[in-house]
Amino acid sequence: MPVLVKTLTEHPDLFCGLAILTVPCLYIAILQRPCARRDEEMTMVFDRFKSSERKRLESEHADRIPPGQSLTTGFPVLHYGPVPRTDLSKWNFKVTGLVHEPLVVNWKEFLELPKKQVTADIHCVTRWSKLDTTWEGVDVQALLKRVKPKMNARYVVASCEYGYTTSVPLSVLNDSDTLLAYTYEGQPLSADHGYPLRLLVPKRYFWKSAKWLRSLSFLDEDQLGFWERHGYHNNADFWKEQRFLDD
Repeated sequence: MPVLVKTLTEHPDLFCGLAILTVPCLYIAILQRPCARRDEEMTMVFDRFKSSERKRLESEHADRIPPGQSLTTGFPVLHYGPVPRTDLSKWNFKVTGLVHEPLVVNWKEFLELPKKQVTADIHCVTRWSKLDTTWEGVDVQALLKRVKPKMNARYVVASCEYGYTTSVPLSVLNDSDTLLAYTYEGQPLSADHGYPLRLLVPKRYFWKSAKWLRSLSFLDEDQLGFWERHGYHNNADFWKEQRFLDD
């Protein structure tokens, strides 16, 4: 692992004010806001609460914190590229590929799909974890019943604005805590966190919870997404620390 990436993943607090994206062969830092601003969406990898308090909480919740992770009470902003400006009057969501009932809906129709609330811990590849986050959105399992994946559908590619993609096995998507999320903590998603829609896959590193989601495509073979093509581990199991290809 390159020195800069190793430094980031071991000491992310050094990069105050930067949105950090780590790739084994690439180091990208996108300046988001000056360090003087400290609201909840401040682009910081960790909060500056007392290390003693963090250690206490991490000890108290040790069974919920994967190896190599550290707790945060903020919500760091991490992404590559600009934040989309979404016009909901022109927005739609599609389900395509190996399904018996393909789906195309506009925003109003999307909000009429069965919904649910999920409370889950989230874990970022850049080594922060946030516990008990609450989301609301379209129930993925109800959506699967509607579109009826074909027998040979084994993988799902999530496609987002600007051509960004990631993928998960259908068996991972078909879980009670996955969600097509449009609210976070009772409020619509902020633009930085994926407005109007993001995928939520809590049992994988958080880059699999793709922001600015536009479609799901069901396939019989996997397709590597953006970060996976740049060296991230395709499985992204945080309990196994599957951050990079060689992990």
